[in-house]
Amino acid sequence: MKKRLAAMEEEAQKLKDEANAIGDDVNTGDGASGAADADRAEADSRSVHVGGVDYAATPEELAKHFEACGTVNRVTILTDKYDNPKGFAYVEFLEADAVQNAIKLTDTEIHGRKLRVSAKRTNVPGMKQGGRGRGGRGGRGFNPYNMMMMPMMMPHMFGGRGRGRGRGGRGGRGGRGAPY
Repeated sequence: MKKRLAAMEEEAQKLKDEANAIGDDVNTGDGASGAADADRAEADSRSVHVGGVDYAATPEELAKHFEACGTVNRVTILTDKYDNPKGFAYVEFLEADAVQNAIKLTDTEIHGRKLRVSAKRTNVPGMKQGGRGRGGRGGRGFNPYNMMMMPMMMPHMFGGRGRGRGRGGRGGRGGRGAPY
């Protein structure tokens, strides 16, 4: 029995050492992700967000519309999973000065629709976690000021689906003892 225990402890120690070695490799990295983030932030500083884009507009038309501001590097019209345009686009310029000129084109029209132009913001990783949107605590009825009440709440006080995504919260359908 003691031999078996010693063998298990030895194996556990080997696994810990391997995990630490892998963790060190991941943490030391070559800095490529930092460089990629810097490149992305630099490209974002040369880009504008264009809202109110007509669904029939093409990237070529947008490039032609914004060419007076500066040299257009790329035009991206975002689409949904069915390849239907979402109604906004990003225009990237070669010069950072072109962004201010492009913002002046707000309220100009393409295909009879007024464009809304603003500087593109750099995406901050992790912003979605604590912000708005679906999920979070209590589904529909979450109030951050009720956090002091959390320890006193019992699991049966939440709806039948718990606190995750979905209909959750108190009231409505799906509570305990609901006939339907």
